[in-house]
Amino acid sequence: MASSLVIVYHRQPYEEHVVDGKTVLRENASPNGIVPALKGFIGQTERASWVAWKKAPAGKPLKFERRITVEDSYGSYEVVRLPLTSEQIGQFYHVTSKEALWPILNSFPSLYSTENCDWATFREVNRLFAEAACEEAAPGAVVWVHDYNLWLVPKFVREMRPDVRIAFFHHTPFPPADVFNILPWRDEIIDSLLACDVVGFHIPRYARNFVATVQSLRPVDDVVEREVPDELRATGTALSEPVTPVSIKCGGRQIQIDAFPIGTHAQMIRSTVQQADKVAQVAQIRRDIPQEKIIVSIGRVDYAKGTREMLLAYERLLQRRPELHGKVKLLVTAVAAADGMRAYKKAQQSIEQLVGRINGHIGTLSWQPILLSTTPMPFADTLCHYRAADICWITPLRDGLNLVAKEFIAAHVNESGVLVLSEFAGAAVELQDAVLVNPYSLTQMDAAIDRALDMPREEQRARMQRMDALIDRYDIDHWTHHVLEVFAQLRAQPVENRQAA
Repeated sequence: MASSLVIVYHRQPYEEHVVDGKTVLRENASPNGIVPALKGFIGQTERASWVAWKKAPAGKPLKFERRITVEDSYGSYEVVRLPLTSEQIGQFYHVTSKEALWPILNSFPSLYSTENCDWATFREVNRLFAEAACEEAAPGAVVWVHDYNLWLVPKFVREMRPDVRIAFFHHTPFPPADVFNILPWRDEIIDSLLACDVVGFHIPRYARNFVATVQSLRPVDDVVEREVPDELRATGTALSEPVTPVSIKCGGRQIQIDAFPIGTHAQMIRSTVQQADKVAQVAQIRRDIPQEKIIVSIGRVDYAKGTREMLLAYERLLQRRPELHGKVKLLVTAVAAADGMRAYKKAQQSIEQLVGRINGHIGTLSWQPILLSTTPMPFADTLCHYRAADICWITPLRDGLNLVAKEFIAAHVNESGVLVLSEFAGAAVELQDAVLVNPYSLTQMDAAIDRALDMPREEQRARMQRMDALIDRYDIDHWTHHVLEVFAQLRAQPVENRQAA
């Protein structure tokens, strides 16, 4: 049977574990995040398929079934696993995506490089994803493509299956036109995105940047805009927008533009941290870390995440306020990148060297200012550390959204706590009661952490309660219902209304 919804994402929708020499498929250890969010659509569609890659040796018979049926708590669905060689994965993901596309998406053109890129391989891998999606799609199905490394999939799908509806969602920022247009493949990428029926983003700024890029490269017949709702406006901050595009007409086709930030599973997080064993774990964390103030920062190694800038601000804090020595502790999780990700090696070395310098120069035998981990923490343990912490310090130089900020709020269950958040994280347009900061400004970073440390408990509680109400209203279920409504509208449109005139 063909599927009415085909999700196309490079990651498989489960984790593989080897038990007694056999590969066992298990649900993701964390029930929060992108993969579980997308799996939430499986039980709400008639039949669903998921297209992902799986590493395969070149020139040898496959050791796994290309197509399997999975049944888990989300429902029953098909998974098509594209066999990609190490060379294909390296070029498609580790090199072209991370060395050329990622710096541009995050507005770091100085780090952009095409020296090792093989665009033909990138294009071929995208074509393979598109072929697999088309084979799964029922007549009139929705093919939902995710993230920038699959930018070329929509055009291939449109050519192979003009009957299907194509949606695309960006989990990343979308840069201004003058930055995006650095890419030598800009025309091919834009043509592919214009083959979609709907192009989605987290926030209005990214939607506006996309439309501006299209206008710079193509004649545009019409752009329809509307006012940004108050809960996404954040007037006066780096990513604020008063109006947002909702559709664009180009080449005789009408493309819907959607800007709607993904939510977190707030109720699940609250119920988890309120379990008796988790309450005990939080208490144990506070006993193990006797400092008056615990600051937590959770992320992964990536120059865009601003970990180096945060560590430098922490070093300045300890130099500026020696009375805090022995009274604060910064817990940093910066998960190391997978092997082959050359783009992040320098960032990881910088982080490790800075932590060593701060602990060595400022710490004592009885107190180390920073505890660093480069391995991922189980999700329930992460939530307990959020709950135990007084401050969550999330100051990326650029971030598509940042779910960590929302998880921290939910884990505090309307209690005190302070979120220090970069204006350049997409979530900043929602979380206006965080201590918002420009991470490029040394003085603002210093002032932000001072304010967080000195904020009265009553103000902390009031701010957290307002943010908690917001993430509760705009949670993952709200995002899911919004997307399903968009899909229903797509299916209701006659195919001829969506094709080029």
